[in-house]
Amino acid sequence: MAGQPEIFELNNGTMQVKITNYGCTITSLSVPDKNGQLADVVLGFDSLEPYVQGASPFFGCIVGRVANRIKEGKFALNGVEYSLPINNPPNSLHGGFKGFDKKIWEVVEYKKGENPSITFKYHSADGEEGYPGDVSVTATYTLTSSTTMKLEMEAVPENKATPINLAQHTYWNLAGHNSGNILDHSIQIWASHITPVDQNTIPTGEIMPVKGTPFDFTAEKKVGTSIHEVGLGYDHNYVLGGGEEKLGLKHAAKVKDPSSARVLNLWTSAPGVQFYTANYVNRVVGKGGAVYNKHSGLCLETQGFPNAINQPNFPSVVVQPGNKYQHTMLFEFSVE
Repeated sequence: MAGQPEIFELNNGTMQVKITNYGCTITSLSVPDKNGQLADVVLGFDSLEPYVQGASPFFGCIVGRVANRIKEGKFALNGVEYSLPINNPPNSLHGGFKGFDKKIWEVVEYKKGENPSITFKYHSADGEEGYPGDVSVTATYTLTSSTTMKLEMEAVPENKATPINLAQHTYWNLAGHNSGNILDHSIQIWASHITPVDQNTIPTGEIMPVKGTPFDFTAEKKVGTSIHEVGLGYDHNYVLGGGEEKLGLKHAAKVKDPSSARVLNLWTSAPGVQFYTANYVNRVVGKGGAVYNKHSGLCLETQGFPNAINQPNFPSVVVQPGNKYQHTMLFEFSVE
């Protein structure tokens, strides 16, 4: 059985990552800037209490069984209608009231050395948060080079078909978690389309070209350039494609902070990425007393498309019993 929430460290001498078995959550990630100065570039808390007490707006965690929103918390599968908790009215969000991010995972392997890694395991029971069937889930974080981290997520339904869509929900601020907003960061997203949403943030089903809209990040652009044109900020699923590949993964995004020269290149096996600019973060007191407000970080949650279970023209997120869901992400840090 899983034990108490604890914090584990992966350190290869250049980068240092702290991860807890509570929600497989990255609580801290430090990488060097252009002068070799380390800074912690993820939003979070110093201790585990705020996470456990529910103060975290999904900082750093893995969300599931199904990431993002499911319309009105309903779906039908194999002739059965399922009802999920409406934890983000009128929808179900990130797995419900107690999704994978609020579970204690079991540590099944923890390796130190040059390529340190940690593997977490969780068993999701049939009916948990309304979802069908038992699912066995693993997540492995590995430092694959001096400034690269890989995350491999796998899930196998044991006895019923079920939707599965896991996402890593870290909020990045490459200038340092306590440095203010990310509007000055530049970002490039390898996607020429998004899935536009209705007033309840549910995709309409349309696949919309970004060209000529404020959603266009096909060329590097500051996050703040057009953000005032998109309501509260960005919170949209981008349809990935058109970038180069590395180790069989698609190039999803490149983020750069001009002040520190830190760069994050993100690669993924997933079909989409939710670009979210922390629109709902408001006066959250985090590490070292830093106060996180709106736009204090940005999320790049690679994923299956939101509400795909109810959208026949979106890639399916249903996994059959005995088949394996696999989702790999590569976080490559550098300076330029």
